[in-house]
Amino acid sequence: MDLRPHLASSLLTATALAAPAPSFAWGDEGHEIVGTLAYQRLTPKAKKAVDALLAQDKDALTQPDFVSRATWADKYRDSDRNTTQVRYRATHQWHFVDIEIDGGTLDQACFGRPPLPAGTPASQGPADACVVDKLEQFRQELADPATPTAEKTLALKFIMHFVGDVHQPLHASDHHDKGGNAVAVEVAPSTRQGNLHAYWDTQLVQKLGTSVPTAAAAVAKLITAQNVALWSAGSIEDWAGESNAKAKAIAYNFSGEKTFVDDHGGVGEVLDAQYAARALPVAKEALAKAGVRLANLLNEAFK
Repeated sequence: MDLRPHLASSLLTATALAAPAPSFAWGDEGHEIVGTLAYQRLTPKAKKAVDALLAQDKDALTQPDFVSRATWADKYRDSDRNTTQVRYRATHQWHFVDIEIDGGTLDQACFGRPPLPAGTPASQGPADACVVDKLEQFRQELADPATPTAEKTLALKFIMHFVGDVHQPLHASDHHDKGGNAVAVEVAPSTRQGNLHAYWDTQLVQKLGTSVPTAAAAVAKLITAQNVALWSAGSIEDWAGESNAKAKAIAYNFSGEKTFVDDHGGVGEVLDAQYAARALPVAKEALAKAGVRLANLLNEAFK
């Protein structure tokens, strides 16, 4: 979930499916699930360091606990969206890496991958940067003992959110449709119209449980020793590649789906129970991977 500079409609909740609203990757619930799983897997040393950073942070955009702070980057981005747009314009592109599913490259999606200017904190870096490169910049800051506390706190909060973002398939892909935001959908049996990106952000996550703890417990069942070993290999770039592949194979796979004419005269997709059956395991695994990998990243930074 994200806000493109050319986009103003997406979803926060299932009931908002037909109305324009700011888009939040995975929705708050998804990020809170990732935060819940990651916090459970922190080493004592990492947990102590993380708790200390968050305890001294007086930012009031979210509650101060780890799970709530996993939603912070969205709140920060949107805090001046309807006023000065300073924070919005500076950070909104950091939430995604729109690799075109038909021959796109990471370099293209990451604005040519310019290096962070020497001496520039990652939190003050250029607006034209993708989530892959921002995660790496913030990871380096978090692991560096010389990073000032204020910047290290920002690095932690961005990392806690961006790991979740890069695991949302439609945050790592595009099909000339604004990351699925321009794909109109109806979720059968409802005829209310929404968009594909929003469906993956919220509706799939809400199928996992009626509360964050319940959903996190369901997702945690995937975190076996064998899966942890598999998921702990690879780089941030690899995570984006996995998400892009899932978008191509599953999110954009409308085989057998009916179509409809949307409110603007375009063709939309009807997402039925069969589509949900294909998509839900992908979303569930992505959240599990994000929880494991976020914990690994933090444990490594504070080893």
